[in-house]
Amino acid sequence: MLDPQRQGLPPLDPATVSDAASCALSTRLEGVREARQFARSTLDRWELAELADDIALVVSELVTNALRHALPQPAPEDTPDESPVRLHLMRWAGRLMCAVRDPSDASPVARAEDFGAECGRGLFLVDSFSESWGWHPLAGTPHGKMVWALFRV
Repeated sequence: MLDPQRQGLPPLDPATVSDAASCALSTRLEGVREARQFARSTLDRWELAELADDIALVVSELVTNALRHALPQPAPEDTPDESPVRLHLMRWAGRLMCAVRDPSDASPVARAEDFGAECGRGLFLVDSFSESWGWHPLAGTPHGKMVWALFRV
């Protein structure tokens, strides 16, 4: 079911992207709320509000993982334009992608084997609610990775 190994982005022709939006997120836990609100308002603007609940859940999990596991400790101070964590939304040809950039080179890891566990189920939720998901390392600057989830529109 869940394969946390590196998976490249699905094939994407930039010419077919019809909408794209991105925002820098706080490195504090408020960043999760900011990401959900940004996703919901963007989907409303794109007239895709029917997807908002599933996408908000997946975005919450991806951003939570980035804030908990991908930032150096102590977390860097928030800077308005250069946050190390960003949310990207892209829509094209019947698909929508949510992607979260973080500064870690480490692979995402599914932690919980127990679905009743209080934590560690985030990637299982991402896998359950999205069509597919994966991650890939970033080349150059900024370094880190992009963890993405794909949805049918």
